[in-house]
Amino acid sequence: MPVEPASNPLVSCKWLSEHLEDESVIIVDCRYNLMDKAYGRESYNTGHIPGAHFLDMERKLTGSLGKHGGRHPLPELEEFQESMNSIGLSSGNTVIAYDDDGSGASRLWWLLKYYGHPDVKILDGGFQEWKDSGFTVTRNVPELKKGNFKARITGKILVNRDDLMKLPHGTKIIDVRDRERYLGITEPIDRIAGHIPGAINIPYREIIEKPGKFKSPLELEKIFSGSGKEPVVYCGSGITSCVNFVALESIGRHPKLYAGSWSDWISYEDSEIATGEFK
Repeated sequence: MPVEPASNPLVSCKWLSEHLEDESVIIVDCRYNLMDKAYGRESYNTGHIPGAHFLDMERKLTGSLGKHGGRHPLPELEEFQESMNSIGLSSGNTVIAYDDDGSGASRLWWLLKYYGHPDVKILDGGFQEWKDSGFTVTRNVPELKKGNFKARITGKILVNRDDLMKLPHGTKIIDVRDRERYLGITEPIDRIAGHIPGAINIPYREIIEKPGKFKSPLELEKIFSGSGKEPVVYCGSGITSCVNFVALESIGRHPKLYAGSWSDWISYEDSEIATGEFK
């Protein structure tokens, strides 16, 4: 079902308000907080967009923890397929993902692209803009309908640590974490501070105009002007880096995601650690 130009990963609140009754549209609430695992579900229960299903970041959009793979490894193909089928996803559906800062929705957007369902959009402005626009909020939970989504890995938008160490010369690596984490000044989550050698820093918060709302294509072009055509993005565990991934795709770049990100990189004893400014 056509929603916006195929190259545009975003839809407006106005568009969604006009398609709430469209049975081909599946709305997903992706709100989360890494420091408060109950936040997403509690926020959803307090109020959400009519018809929206909730997918928990830790349980549905993340796989099982291991020695490597980072703090939020990708869910296995079968697990993700079941999660999406549980909210009624089938091949003809358009998925609209939203949250309150852009990263949860971007994570689901990336996962659907990776596992073979390209018809997915992010609600630009997220839940806050939806409310500010005066659109309806509800506590009603929609009926679950079984879908027939068949997950399959398509395209090459994922890299692991080994791939990262074999990148073609000149490939840009973008660390999207806050500046102080990139510099190695502070590290509130992972056990080692610093960044991957050679990485530049473009924090995902610089991509966002206000919570959940992406900056204009013109602004994004300026931000990513020195990033090349096929950069690799990473963060702490593969969630917030999806914001930069979406932004890069929206302006015609072809990024890849290091899904394990910093928490995977430092799980290997022989990984080099850089601090300070990239030179």
